[in-house]
Amino acid sequence: MTKNEPLDPVDWKILAELQNDASITNKVLADRVGLATSSCHERVRRLRANGTISGIHAVVDPAAVGRSMQAIIAVQLRPHRRDLVDRFTADALALPETLALFNVSGPEDFFLHVAVRDSAHLQRVLIDHLAAHPEVWHAQTHLIYGKAVTSPIRPDR
Repeated sequence: MTKNEPLDPVDWKILAELQNDASITNKVLADRVGLATSSCHERVRRLRANGTISGIHAVVDPAAVGRSMQAIIAVQLRPHRRDLVDRFTADALALPETLALFNVSGPEDFFLHVAVRDSAHLQRVLIDHLAAHPEVWHAQTHLIYGKAVTSPIRPDR
């Protein structure tokens, strides 16, 4: 199986189960998808080897670690130079408040997803870190209300 090869229904069942709970044992996973444990292990190994499964990690609730406020910051850079973009990207990802960074098309260049303690903490991130970059031409903050609603990757219909 290569990365571009279509997944079969069993592969999709494996992905659904692992996206729901990646900590389940191979035996439990095999039982749920109707495979022998060795066959299930081999499929998961191939899905990891070809990059379909790119990682397994714990999802930490930011509020549980004292960062109950989240925001998306739309950032425009000027000028657009590779060295400035690379520096901004590295610095944004180095911030402990950063949850995700998206390089996007449109009027903004980046969407920066951050988790902070409160509005004063958010202001420090904006002024002390983002505004400290002379290439940051404009930043617009959007507060996030509630928790993110996410969905697993599923097969096309």
